[in-house]
Amino acid sequence: MENNEYFTKTSDVKGTIKKMRWVYGVAGVLVLLFAGLVYAWSVLSSPIGEYFTDWSNTQLSFTFTLCMIFFCLGGLISGLLSEKVLPKIMLKLSAILFLAGFIIASRAQNVITLYIGYGVIAGLASGFAYNSVLGNITKFFPDCPGLISGILLMGFGFGSFLIGKIYQAFTPSGVGVEAWRNSFFVFGIILFAVMFISSFFIRKPTIDEIQIISEDIKQDSSKGKSKGADLEPKQMLKKASFWIYFVWAILLSAAGLAVVSQASGITVEVVEGISTGTISTVVGLISIFNGVGRVIFGGMYDRIGRLKTMLLNDVLFLASIFVLMIAIITGKFVFIIVGFILTGLSYGGVTPTNAAFVNDFYGIKYYSVNLSFITMNLLIASFGSTIAGILYDSTGSYFSTLIAMVAAIVCGFILTFMIKEEK
Repeated sequence: MENNEYFTKTSDVKGTIKKMRWVYGVAGVLVLLFAGLVYAWSVLSSPIGEYFTDWSNTQLSFTFTLCMIFFCLGGLISGLLSEKVLPKIMLKLSAILFLAGFIIASRAQNVITLYIGYGVIAGLASGFAYNSVLGNITKFFPDCPGLISGILLMGFGFGSFLIGKIYQAFTPSGVGVEAWRNSFFVFGIILFAVMFISSFFIRKPTIDEIQIISEDIKQDSSKGKSKGADLEPKQMLKKASFWIYFVWAILLSAAGLAVVSQASGITVEVVEGISTGTISTVVGLISIFNGVGRVIFGGMYDRIGRLKTMLLNDVLFLASIFVLMIAIITGKFVFIIVGFILTGLSYGGVTPTNAAFVNDFYGIKYYSVNLSFITMNLLIASFGSTIAGILYDSTGSYFSTLIAMVAAIVCGFILTFMIKEEK
């Protein structure tokens, strides 16, 4: 009788936790949807560039480079403090930083102020929010870490596209037009409200909760479930598997960023005289399918495991590059559409694979901080866009960029087979 009562109570608790974790998941998607706004810099910067006509494209582009650097640093800091600082505190700090960063940027009269407001402060805020959500919500889903990572990261991917479109609709541009200042100010307030309110719905699970959810999960390596010992960051960093995967993530992320940053230029090279509106729509396909790809590949990792997921990502990336090559050779617009869709899907597959890989190989106990180390690959991968620009300046065609991407993905193929789980 006592065993039956215990079983009933445990089942009830498990059912409650499994219901509530989706509430946390929805809150996490909302947070990342808005935190991903910082990745819409190409859209946000356009009115700023038209207002400050004496600022060069290089100066404006460096704002996003700074944002990327401090996003990674923010994620690392959040991960290192994850055992000492509650996620709700980190999200409240993120709210304050977003408010301060966007207000400072809205009042910029020189590029240094913009760097500080958007590049440094907003970049840190986004990193804090990213790691606080992904590092804690994922722990509620030991049965499907890949899928939940993909769903959460879908919000992050869509944020730059959806909110960027809203910004475009309400922010007229032109010489002497200061509408962008009001938009930045309003976004600062909205980001503060979203982060602050959502902080009450984001928390880390207790050890008992993780055990209750996990007790009926079979540790099946073919399904990508966490099966290794919990490794501290210093132990993980000694593993060859970490560094091989880290380089793989750099190569694929750099390839993706190379296309993302040069998508408009590639479109113009294929179809001369194409309208600005059409370019914006076609380039937007990358963002849309980037979000879709995150969910697909996240769920795929849970079902078919690490090796097959990474191989499929490699193959899809190569296919996207070859289609874009055909587009440049033939000048056919349809190949641009297909190429950008495939690029979005394949590039979207990298981040949820990162998250699932960390959980799979190095356990859940130190997941938050271990994930932040994997995310640091973006610091190096971000130079993919710079390399793409240099190659174009040297050759006058983006075909050279695509050839370099092929080389990167082929190296990725080799690394995929080299990763082995170490005892």
